[in-house]
Amino acid sequence: MSHPEEVDDDLLDLEDAAEEIENSADDIAMDSDAEDEGGEEDEDEEVLLQNDSIAYFDLPPDSLFTIAQHPVHPSLVAVGGSAGPQEDAPGAGWLLDTSAAASRPVLPASYASNPAETPKSTQLDSLFALEGHTDSINTLAWTLPRGEFLVSGGLDGRVKVWKADTRPGAVEMTPVGDAQEVEEVNWISPCPSPNHQNTVALGASDGSVWVYTIDASDASNPLQIVQSYFLHTAPCTAGAWTPDGHLLATVSEDSSLYVWDVWGDAAARNVTGENGMTVVSLTGEDQRFEVDGGLYSIVIDPKGSFVATGGAGGAVKVVSLPRLSAADATAGGQILASLHTQGDSVESLAVSLTATTPPTTLLAAGSVDGSICVYDAARRFAVRRHIAAAHEDHSVVRLEFVKNTWLLTSCGMDGVVRRWDLRSGGATDRGLVNEWKGHRGGGEGGGVMGFVQGETGERVVTAGDDGVVLVFEA
Repeated sequence: MSHPEEVDDDLLDLEDAAEEIENSADDIAMDSDAEDEGGEEDEDEEVLLQNDSIAYFDLPPDSLFTIAQHPVHPSLVAVGGSAGPQEDAPGAGWLLDTSAAASRPVLPASYASNPAETPKSTQLDSLFALEGHTDSINTLAWTLPRGEFLVSGGLDGRVKVWKADTRPGAVEMTPVGDAQEVEEVNWISPCPSPNHQNTVALGASDGSVWVYTIDASDASNPLQIVQSYFLHTAPCTAGAWTPDGHLLATVSEDSSLYVWDVWGDAAARNVTGENGMTVVSLTGEDQRFEVDGGLYSIVIDPKGSFVATGGAGGAVKVVSLPRLSAADATAGGQILASLHTQGDSVESLAVSLTATTPPTTLLAAGSVDGSICVYDAARRFAVRRHIAAAHEDHSVVRLEFVKNTWLLTSCGMDGVVRRWDLRSGGATDRGLVNEWKGHRGGGEGGGVMGFVQGETGERVVTAGDDGVVLVFEA
């Protein structure tokens, strides 16, 4: 397969890069000089924590690693993590209904009838406990299109499925079955194809990739294996379906990218690789694609025209995807851009096709160095904005655009969730339009490990490394 010369970020003109944005907002205000009434210095340091949440869930005894939102009923949110700090602690998860969270008044507190009464957060209750994992739950997903099933994956290598019967004001969860083919499950992604409903893909620590279809009517085999792939030679770290669900792209610590023809749609149009399984196959043996240290994140644009991968050293590789239209089927696999703006591993990627005229495709990358870099696909992935200290010196854990907008939401190990307006001349000079605090922060043990925000972004629900779920309102 021939590849055109890659676009190197180092060759961009200076005017292509927008402003570098510093953000030095403090998460925690501390008073270390507090004295008691007798003039003696208090032995206990007073720590003042800011909590912007409208609701919370604090039943988990240890870290939460993953969160998933129901595709039809966005108030239903599942979280998963560890049931305790011990090495042999089982996994634990919970199902919550965030609609119980009471909104805060729009007017400032000074307009309240009794300003001394500060608004209180609503305590959320568990609707259902996800049990049965012998090690931490580190990935959750609802099946598409209707969220009929909730699927969990754990560090015990087990995949468990529950059927969700949702009714007005109530939800009933019924265990369907489980499977265990690998040592550890790293991620689960639901297939969006209307022709292959209730199907999920997963990636494992041994590099394997599995595709299951769930059929609750078959009690003897409710998790039916559709495909399994074994080309990755190191842990499979991330995966994503194309918007139509025809293709599945996965990456690995061995610096490989494979785009799998799961359903044979590409082969039917004579678009397939030599191995008969993939339509794109790139590894570190191709020096243009090599990322020393591996790949850890992946995203596909809403039009299904390219896949972007992020990895060690701040590397971002953008690769074209095949077109499978009956009239004009074309191959993919061309390296469209090779970017190295950030200084450390890129472990989160997000993409948006803005609802503007003309529409703009934005690619955002979050790095372990605490920065966010935004690229403009229409300008050969030139740097549009580099927010150098988006989460200070703490890792950016997750990025997600509010659907079809210029608004980007981020969370980090500093325990803060932020929202950025990426339009030129946003609401502030820095582009920061919202900031929500409440998690402990401070790096390891207190960061935000994930969030969901629905399609409108009006409410953001987080999963914290401190074992707390918080609901924020925009």
